[in-house]
Amino acid sequence: MRRVILRSFIALTLGLAACLSVSAPAYAQGAKGPSGLPLPRFVSLKSKKVNIRIGPSTDYAVSWMYMKSGTPMEVIQEYENWRRVRDADGTEGWVNQALLSGERTALAAPWMRGKGKDIYVNMRRDPQNSAAIVAKLEPGVVLKINECNGDWCHAEASGTEGWIAQGEVWGAYPGEAFK
Repeated sequence: MRRVILRSFIALTLGLAACLSVSAPAYAQGAKGPSGLPLPRFVSLKSKKVNIRIGPSTDYAVSWMYMKSGTPMEVIQEYENWRRVRDADGTEGWVNQALLSGERTALAAPWMRGKGKDIYVNMRRDPQNSAAIVAKLEPGVVLKINECNGDWCHAEASGTEGWIAQGEVWGAYPGEAFK
């Protein structure tokens, strides 16, 4: 009898967890962290060298070091002046908030890296598929994002400006609009 009750409890708990995991993303629900800013949210690395730690303090070991300022990160948790971040590859860790910038950057289709030498992300003159292509970007190129309208993002890469389909960048949520 105890085993049946325990199994039922475990099944109920797992079922509840599954239901919660398929609910709308936190950013769509307007969740706020202790800082008052939305969670999750995208930011970028401010410094050229940034240590990612296994916990929210300099007492914790460094698990990774990023070597490029402007790299986009997703803030998924806050603790005092520390932010738990995730990169485009899914790597997570803690970084001091002083090393993060609110400047929006993104990566051009990082999931397409290594898929072939002739795969590019098109940057267009206007936010529509029929607009002229102003640049062909390799997957993984870092972009400065100026605005997104929910379908397209106006971006800059190496001095070239244009529009990229929002579904082809990591650094803006689907349907997210901002200026």
